[in-house]
Amino acid sequence: MQIPILDLKAQYDTCRDEVVRAITGVCESQAFALGPAVAEFEQKVAEYCACKHAIGVSSGTDALLVSLMALDIAPGDQVITTPFSFFATAGSIARLGAKPVFVDVDPHSYNIDPDRIEQRITEKTKAIMPVHVFGQMAQMKPITEIARRHNIAVIEDAAQAIGASQNGTKAGAFGHCGCFSFYPSKNLSAFGDGGLVVTNSDALADKIKILRNHGQNPPYFYGIIGGNFRLDSIQAAVLTVKLNYLDKWNEKRRRHAALYDKIFADSPLKPPKVEPNNLSIYHQYTVTASDRDQLQKFLTENKISSAVFYPKPLHLQDCFADLGYREGDLPVAEKLCTEVLSLPIYPELTAEQVEYVAKTALEFYGSD
Repeated sequence: MQIPILDLKAQYDTCRDEVVRAITGVCESQAFALGPAVAEFEQKVAEYCACKHAIGVSSGTDALLVSLMALDIAPGDQVITTPFSFFATAGSIARLGAKPVFVDVDPHSYNIDPDRIEQRITEKTKAIMPVHVFGQMAQMKPITEIARRHNIAVIEDAAQAIGASQNGTKAGAFGHCGCFSFYPSKNLSAFGDGGLVVTNSDALADKIKILRNHGQNPPYFYGIIGGNFRLDSIQAAVLTVKLNYLDKWNEKRRRHAALYDKIFADSPLKPPKVEPNNLSIYHQYTVTASDRDQLQKFLTENKISSAVFYPKPLHLQDCFADLGYREGDLPVAEKLCTEVLSLPIYPELTAEQVEYVAKTALEFYGSD
């Protein structure tokens, strides 16, 4: 039995006709940039996330970047974030000349540890950027309370978490901005790059709309410098179709995760812990494992794909050497990078396939 880490063809088969009709509609309209398809998608996501505004942009990375720009993050400013994330989180901060300040993570949820944030705040701190890693939300109540006390912004990196919720509130709705990615591997995936920002601030929404189109307002008049961060209409049309399936797909992921959890109970593999107030969308099902690299090799030999997210924490990446971090500074994140392994979790998996993955993994440890 061969099992990939993700099967996009299987997903496409579930909505092929609708997607083709949607793409054809955009082709017939010839409105390819910020056209009606984008406006429709923005409205539907705003409703889905219970936010006043949704602004489509060119990628999840650009969603982070344009949010920072809208909040006037500038050279010399500091933004607190996690070292256990995809590079775009810290990269977007550094691209503006600001300094990412890394805070260690919780060993069970893998998300930024709120108890460690306040001690890293300085007079230069302008924002906190928590990441809802692998589809589970960071604990937003203490994070937003800290931000309010210090009068700093909160930007949710919800790239992996559209549809996740905490105490009934959707990801993206807690911060000044919430940023999503629709890269093809995401739970809600485009046919290429795509992203979106949600916000409840009229002023931020207006500014982000201007920034995503080079800063022009009105056309060919520039009060601020923006970028080409527009969402393509074809991507928006595809995403509008898939949004109707998202909750069903996420529920299937949760069922797969529950089966993994049951099989891995009291085993050498430690399942991810979901906080009681969270509804995870399991963008990844990520366990911690001893002898991780050998386990991954064993799975590959048995035709099971897996992935390591992430093999090296951000604070130890060569490009951030000038920040002065050393090995041992953020021990939880560093340890996770040697232990985490993500297993197949996509909706189209069968229970039989999940059981095969889990039991093969346990076979590596001499148990089943």
